[in-house]
Amino acid sequence: MASQPFTLKWGIMATGGIAQTFTKDLLTNPASRDVHDVAHKLVAAASSTSKDSATSFLEKVKAPSGAKAYGSYAELVNDPDVEIVYVATPHSHHFQNTMLALEAGKHVLCEKAFTVNAAQAKKLVETARAKNLFLMEAVWTRYFPLSIKVRELVQSGVIGPVYRVIADNSFGNDGPNGTLTFPNENRMVNLDLAGGALLDLGIYSLTWLFQILYHLQPEAEKESPHTVAAINKYSTGADEMTSIIIQFPKHKSMGIGMTCMRIPTNTDGHNSGGPAIKIQGPLGEIQVMGPAFSPKQYKIVKKDGGGKVEVVDCPIPKDPERDWGHGMFWEADECARCLRDGKKESATLPWSESIVIMEVMEEALKQGDVQYPHLITTDVYDPKSPLNTGGK
Repeated sequence: MASQPFTLKWGIMATGGIAQTFTKDLLTNPASRDVHDVAHKLVAAASSTSKDSATSFLEKVKAPSGAKAYGSYAELVNDPDVEIVYVATPHSHHFQNTMLALEAGKHVLCEKAFTVNAAQAKKLVETARAKNLFLMEAVWTRYFPLSIKVRELVQSGVIGPVYRVIADNSFGNDGPNGTLTFPNENRMVNLDLAGGALLDLGIYSLTWLFQILYHLQPEAEKESPHTVAAINKYSTGADEMTSIIIQFPKHKSMGIGMTCMRIPTNTDGHNSGGPAIKIQGPLGEIQVMGPAFSPKQYKIVKKDGGGKVEVVDCPIPKDPERDWGHGMFWEADECARCLRDGKKESATLPWSESIVIMEVMEEALKQGDVQYPHLITTDVYDPKSPLNTGGK
């Protein structure tokens, strides 16, 4: 008889769209993605504003009957049945909310972007290390079988040493008279919520640059990049278009990461415009079709391929009983395996790498003079911060 899978017990902090998507993935049958060693249990969900909101959330995700609803984050992090908290609040809240959970002795999976600046990221890591807790930035794309395969291909030398990666993650939200189609209070453009293209969308462009150019560098030769950025600001002060070049002189490589809220990566919805990501070496290139955050196909173009292109499809499995599968379950499986094996960080996205990526984004925002309010940039933890209490 096969041994029982290791089951991780989750608390969900926030009840918005991304929390719903993640939780619905959490509730799928792991066997539907051929996973048999780990499983997940939804213990509770919390809204910072009302218990009703959390109850409604549990109904929307078709949660099992025993799942609890809380009207505050403090109640969630103090529930003894919760082992790990998924922080799905806006970027502006990540530092305070993750600290709240860590201080309560909970492991944490925190949505990307990890924090608003590098000082906050370092404080989270210091706290997790001091308390011997697991902490991971929820960059779900890194855990896709497609991403794992692409990293393996690069390491196998199929295209030779990678000298350049070009990645774009952009959306077409161009509005009339210089506007975007988001209202000014929307999290995408609102400085109070750490809005802007880079922290929300550009993080995925950087994910591809980093998981190839930085992550695969041998530990003894790890080189943090030089960063050059250009930013166009929106009327709210947030970045609407950002382009970043990261340079690794010792490795003779560069990455070009782009993000924009006016023109989409995928012009016609059919990827007719070509790949979102190009990974280039002297023997060929690997092209990853977008979207950068949820890729389902890659191509290998070889210098000596005679015009033949290898196309590989990597569909995201669905649980037929729930008719659902989005791809966020793989990062949840990683959390379960790390905790089962006594690991405090994921080898696929170590703490040090989350910090370096945060440093690059902070430097880019500085070069573009994007400034966020003190309430969301401070690295001083305050359990009573309105970011933790919902202003109550």
